[in-house]
Amino acid sequence: MIWTLHHQRPAGRAFNYTVLMLRPVILLALAAAAQAAPESRIVLRDAWTLTSSAGGASYKISAPSTVFSALVANGVYPDPYFGMTLRSAPGVSYAIGTMFANQPMPADSPFHRSWWYRTEFRLPASFAGKTVRLGFDGINFRANLWLNGKQIATKTQFAGAWRLFDFDVSAAAKPGGANRLEVEVFPPEPGDLAITFVDWNPMPPDKMMGIWRDVWVEASGPVALRYPFVATHLAGGAADLTVRAELANYSDRAIDGVWKGTVGRQAFTQAVRLAPRETRVVHAVVKIANPRLWWPAQTGPQTLYPLDTSFEIAGRASDSAHLDFGIREVTSELDARGHRLFHINGRNILIRGAGYTFDLMLRSSPERQEAELRYVRDMNLNAIRFEGKLEDEHFLQLCDRMGILVLAGWCCCDHWEKWKDWDAEDETIAAASLRDQLRRLARHPSVFDWMYGSDNPPPPKIEQIYLDAIKEVEWPNPVQSSATAKKTPAGETGVKMTGPYEYVAPSYWLTDTTRGGAHGFNTETGPGPAPPPIESLRRMIPADKLWPIGPEWNYHAGGGSFKTIRIFTEALDRRYGPSNSAEEFARKAQIMAYEGHRAMFEAYRRNKYTATGVVQWMLNNAWPGLIWHLYDWYLRPGGSYFGAKKANEPLHVEYGYDDHSIAVVNSYYREFANMKVVASVYNLDMTRKWNREAKVDVAPDSSTRVFTIPDLDGLSTTWFVHLRLEDSSDDLVSENFYWLSTAPETLEWDKSTYYHTPTKTFADYTALASLPPVRLRVSSSSKAGSTTVTVTNPSRALAFGVRLKVVRDSDREEVLPVLWEDNYFALLPGQTRAITATYAAKDLGRAKPAVEVEGWNVKP
Repeated sequence: MIWTLHHQRPAGRAFNYTVLMLRPVILLALAAAAQAAPESRIVLRDAWTLTSSAGGASYKISAPSTVFSALVANGVYPDPYFGMTLRSAPGVSYAIGTMFANQPMPADSPFHRSWWYRTEFRLPASFAGKTVRLGFDGINFRANLWLNGKQIATKTQFAGAWRLFDFDVSAAAKPGGANRLEVEVFPPEPGDLAITFVDWNPMPPDKMMGIWRDVWVEASGPVALRYPFVATHLAGGAADLTVRAELANYSDRAIDGVWKGTVGRQAFTQAVRLAPRETRVVHAVVKIANPRLWWPAQTGPQTLYPLDTSFEIAGRASDSAHLDFGIREVTSELDARGHRLFHINGRNILIRGAGYTFDLMLRSSPERQEAELRYVRDMNLNAIRFEGKLEDEHFLQLCDRMGILVLAGWCCCDHWEKWKDWDAEDETIAAASLRDQLRRLARHPSVFDWMYGSDNPPPPKIEQIYLDAIKEVEWPNPVQSSATAKKTPAGETGVKMTGPYEYVAPSYWLTDTTRGGAHGFNTETGPGPAPPPIESLRRMIPADKLWPIGPEWNYHAGGGSFKTIRIFTEALDRRYGPSNSAEEFARKAQIMAYEGHRAMFEAYRRNKYTATGVVQWMLNNAWPGLIWHLYDWYLRPGGSYFGAKKANEPLHVEYGYDDHSIAVVNSYYREFANMKVVASVYNLDMTRKWNREAKVDVAPDSSTRVFTIPDLDGLSTTWFVHLRLEDSSDDLVSENFYWLSTAPETLEWDKSTYYHTPTKTFADYTALASLPPVRLRVSSSSKAGSTTVTVTNPSRALAFGVRLKVVRDSDREEVLPVLWEDNYFALLPGQTRAITATYAAKDLGRAKPAVEVEGWNVKP
């Protein structure tokens, strides 16, 4: 078992966490401290056992853990993420190649029956005479529960993957002594509101059954204080704050007490009388003059204020809570085109995000959460989307501190959207789940919107159940009925979900006017597969199956319409030339993924606020995958990562695939005067064909076309555009490099589907194969947690697709996770660049950092 300590803060002080991004280790420590539970809470993580109800071996595990994850950790099953090993798990065939978890498990599956989780723990003697509560933050899907031989809940009472359960176990608990907890967990059935992965990847054979989030025991007086949060309304330079909390009287007598609290230096107090067993919502209004506001990344600091609140009976605290919250207000509107436009603290914001997923076996750690969110910040994204994958408190607190917005909602396609099949239990679980999750999410300034439908809006009856729950918990942020443009009685969503999800040509995003292009708010879209670098391919695919592409590759694609990477591979072959090895394929794939993901984000940014938001599908994968990610499961950033990072630079210069214009895009809420844009056009042999400079004043939060590249004669089949944005002191602010083709790339619009618009004629980049080999001059210097690499191109040829790696000198394994200032870049003749990587020094172990440099035409 693990005891967690309450993190004390000086009263009345607001914290600005923006600078901590420069110190990731400190950030992790502060985030862990910030999420610490009160001293009266015990989190039960160690000393569990897991046993099948059919008998057999008993396994030592830690919690949380799904059944399958625990068995893999105990060596019962081999690594399910390698090759097609997952198919060897018994009963797994029911889930492979299907989009949804709507099939029953085979009767002979070991996961078709219940499994027992058991642990013993001691409670402090100080818990005597107090209200003792046993909590479960995630159980999938239903369970019977006993404490010290007394049944606390049955599987009809204890059901729902997204419920937060809080049981009064005062009568069964043994303060000062040993306690035995037994949980009999049953797997989700096809008609349950469980957790699924849709068409993203296979389902694990246990359907993620088990205790999947923390189990805790907590003591308080007779009245517990639950779910505090602070809602903000900004007016006239001040913030009107409404503090909301729930007071629950667990006793059989009426109680008189005082609810009190402090917000910064402002205090409030309120006398409250609670009837026996009554739960009541209480409110207090606090006004803060000239508040320091919380802002998303790139727009301002992430200032957090402390809320400390308690309920006192006869001058003694019955229960207390601490919360770090942000003073910020989120609103939205439908613009003149019917597009949903969000405002943060009264200012427009272009949402630039990506869809987030859990690990396939629901494994997690604070370190991995931080690594993934640091990647989000490093790519200059400002949002992530949870489609039915609602992360825990630590993750959300990191989002609060990093300024990463969260668009949350239920999952699509499975029983969550099969409303015609719902029974009374489904309606009850859905409403209770929504109340539980919204009360949790409302605490976080990062969470800005909720979608109570996904691919479809619910029918009127279910929509009203959801709206009643939303009203009951006083959700302070916007809501939509779905991620689509479908209208309901509640109104227009103002968003679209029109794809694509497969490879499309880079020009698609600026030339489309009716589908997924850069107009409106696209809740999920992207240029499709992003096969990872060769190092990751070697870890996920057996060596004898690594080439040519076959079933082992496609097993790591998706489901439904996405079971292969055929469309991506055809485009790669047609545009860059056929590959003869996995190494060649992976190298070319990084370049095309860079090109495609950069084009999408750049299009939405240039078209703001005709375009109001875009969510790349997806950010990450639940297991080693070939499609829909900006970095792979091993946390190795590839071409898609650096294309997105480049496109989302806060102050950025870019090329338009539709009209050849050069534009400057600014995400900051401040202007930049007297900037200079320099554009140069080169042939393949690096002879310069055209050049232009222009001065521009860049307005706040703007997109400004500066000039257009004219039609030019005498271009090589593959030609290049090099862009520079310089400030008034001629210092480089942004640099961008494009490879283009004289062969027109056209689309077959009339053959579009929800996931793909086919390419009719392809760009021709096969001439890149004739680039002369280049040997770069490389030097590096390292200090704790960082390495700076200086690379010079001494030749007369272009060095294309230059990739830098920091590796351990002992085994030449890449140090991951890693944050590079830039990568997969071009180096012009005579050009020198110094690029820094930051990483955790502990990931080197006893080794020293070494640098490896490779590229399209770079000699080792």
